[in-house]
Amino acid sequence: MFQTLYSYFWWERLWLPANLTWADLEDRDGRVYAKASDLYITLPLAFLFLIVRHLFETYVATPLAGLLNVKEKIRLKATPNAVLERFYAATTKHPKQADVEMLSKKSGCTVRQVERWFRRRRNQDRPSLLKKFREASWRFTFYLIAFIAGMAVIVDKPWFYDLREVWKGYPIQSMLPSQYWYYMIELSFYWSLLFSIASDVKRKDFKEQIIHHVATIILISFSWFANYIRAGTLIMALHDSSDYLLESAKMFNYAGWRNTCNNIFIVFAAVFIITRLVILPFWIMHCTVVYPLDLYPAFFGYYFFNFMMVVLQSLHIFWAYLIIRMAQKFITGKVVEDERSDREETDNSEEEEEVVKNGPLSNGHPVLNNNHRKTD
Repeated sequence: MFQTLYSYFWWERLWLPANLTWADLEDRDGRVYAKASDLYITLPLAFLFLIVRHLFETYVATPLAGLLNVKEKIRLKATPNAVLERFYAATTKHPKQADVEMLSKKSGCTVRQVERWFRRRRNQDRPSLLKKFREASWRFTFYLIAFIAGMAVIVDKPWFYDLREVWKGYPIQSMLPSQYWYYMIELSFYWSLLFSIASDVKRKDFKEQIIHHVATIILISFSWFANYIRAGTLIMALHDSSDYLLESAKMFNYAGWRNTCNNIFIVFAAVFIITRLVILPFWIMHCTVVYPLDLYPAFFGYYFFNFMMVVLQSLHIFWAYLIIRMAQKFITGKVVEDERSDREETDNSEEEEEVVKNGPLSNGHPVLNNNHRKTD
């Protein structure tokens, strides 16, 4: 049964144009072609990326955070309460009003104290500023190196300047060593992002990020074994062109360099919109949708590849909406923040007034002027 499914999956009519077989893409006469088996190496490389990331964040990003004076916010800690903790862990982190009243009776706390406890408890679970900075530093480093490497791979190729060259002689297009390593490194990195997504900083677009990583992995993998390598290198370099700018803006934001963050964000927004909403749909997707039909009839692989491109483009439109919202806040003079972030919750104004009147915080509790701690 496994052999049957394997045969159906690798049926030439699914992935190659008519009258072509996998035998046409076997190495011969000094010409080397991409093979599906090449992709096996990306899984161990993905775990190697996770190790390198850990070392980078520990020995590079953490000292860098210290140099940039990345400071943690003082968070009010939730007072230990077994009843509330059980509900928080087993039921929900955001109780409804009826739940709050029920918990108030069970725990012996007032309704206001229960609401405050959940706000503080949720804040405790949010990632620290240092964790966000380390993650942004790692991604900035990779995306910048990947963009430079990607441009080095494609800038001297004729299809970088004339998109019709992407399909010249397709699919009998031999693979270059630089293309091999560019693909393997990019695919391995996205595997590592997928493996670590559960432990990374979670934002409002968590589900969209999963869809993006999966769609990217599928696109890179398919474009490799179907020999869409020329189009694939263009698409990967195009995506890397703006990602490192966003990560650097985050780094300066976490370090408190607001003006630098805002200036980089303006450049990022411009590059993102030009590359993702103009060049990608009107040049690259036009190249993958229209030009191949001049050479061969549409087949399943053609439809599959372009469908995944539409999925990615839909995500770009969603993220462009968030970027425009951030740009509007910048224009109106507000601080630019990541719209995808799960913002820190604050206690109500009454409690804040108490803090102002009674002095600084110690271990999450306001310290009174008479040196006694105020309890909730």
